[in-house]
Amino acid sequence: MENNYLFGPVPSRRLGISLGVDLVPFKTCTLNCIYCECGKTTNLTVERKEYVPVREVLDQLSAYLNNEPELDYITFSGSGEPTLHSKIGEIISFIKENYPQYNVAVLTNGNLLPLESVRKQLKNADLIVPSLDAASEEAFQAINRPHSSLVCKDIISGLIQFREEFTGEISLEVFIVPGINTTEKELELLKTAIQSVKPDNVQIGTLDRPGTESWVKPASDEEMKKVAARLEHVEVITDFNSRKKVASFSEDMQQEIMTTVKRRPCTVKDLADILNSTVAEINKYLQVLLEENKIECEQQNRGNFFKAKK
Repeated sequence: MENNYLFGPVPSRRLGISLGVDLVPFKTCTLNCIYCECGKTTNLTVERKEYVPVREVLDQLSAYLNNEPELDYITFSGSGEPTLHSKIGEIISFIKENYPQYNVAVLTNGNLLPLESVRKQLKNADLIVPSLDAASEEAFQAINRPHSSLVCKDIISGLIQFREEFTGEISLEVFIVPGINTTEKELELLKTAIQSVKPDNVQIGTLDRPGTESWVKPASDEEMKKVAARLEHVEVITDFNSRKKVASFSEDMQQEIMTTVKRRPCTVKDLADILNSTVAEINKYLQVLLEENKIECEQQNRGNFFKAKK
């Protein structure tokens, strides 16, 4: 059976060995973040619907999980915002009812948590990882470039409401963009918002590979330490470099990517289409090849293009 809605397992610096579930088409999201490694959002929307057939997702999950793979998490993530799928709750419940030995995580931007229907659909998950990159409307617009209907203060209110209702773990993630959310004013607002949300833990990260906009640069180690000290009780995300140790890591796929980008530069979406894979799956190989200095990334009008180093 083709697993076009599953990817991995992927080694995650947050979740260990994680099987990914991708519920929306490439770059269908409520945000168009300046740092997204998947490129610019092509479908900026807040419309919730059954973007991919639930029955097919459940069949693929059953076929895979019936083999009892060793996993730390089954994670809803990928190349868009998973809570846009109107039946994500049905899929989570299916996993918990039929494969209770597995933990379920949802990586979300948290934009739709003000909706009661979304909060209810996530209640059976074990871990929710929402993002909160800004606590002012100005910084929210600058970093996340949201759908016109979204307002920063409403999203924070949704996170607070979700915390009051959700009995699982909430791990809040903040992406640091030097010069935008690193000022004293922005950090103080973020600190206040985080204290109001009361997540179980907070992780801060910065750019570790090319994002949507070429001008976005990573924060230095010193800047990250200062931000961590200012926000208090946060963990700085470090690189995770053991992807090749995962059983699902395919040397053949890595070689196919290298062969392809030697012929011509490709975006991650180009590679996924050419190699009949998913964006999230291709990304794990690109990260290894970047770390090994075998490929490089170049920003062009259509996005980030990867090519072999000479």
